[in-house]
Order: sequence, then structure tokens, then C-alpha cells
Amino acid sequence: MSRNEEYYMEEHIEVEGRVVTVLAGTMFRVALDNKHQVLATISGKMRKRFVRLTAGDRVKMEMSPYDLNKARIVWRLG
Repeated sequence: MSRNEEYYMEEHIEVEGRVVTVLAGTMFRVALDNKHQVLATISGKMRKRFVRLTAGDRVKMEMSPYDLNKARIVWRLG
């Protein structure tokens, strides 16, 4: 990876939230601490390890600064 590629890589915003609704296709409606709701999906590593999420679980997510309505769940906090 060259210096220019590292410079242009987008930075993810890490946020925490609580799963509100379990939707079809490994999608979840997650409420952030500031009451904003986002549509989230499970990351590939969590799918590979068969991590199960239910309503009420606390999760850590990564969000793109360009679309604040979608997120990727990367960690289950409990």
C-alpha cells in the first residue's frame, strides 16, 4: 500500500448502540445512545464465528462518515 492509498482510506466512526429489532437477512435496527436509529448488518468475522444477536444486546459498530443511516456491527458487548 502506497502513501497515497493510506491517505485516501476512509476513517470509520466507532459507535455503540442497542439492538432494537432483528430483521431478515442478518439486518438489525440499532438505537444509538443519542436515540438515532440506524440499519446495521453483521461483519464477516461475526458471521464466520456464528455470533447470535437478539433484541436488547449492546453492540459496537463502524459507520461511514458519508452515510450515517447504515452501520456494520463488529462486536457484541452483551
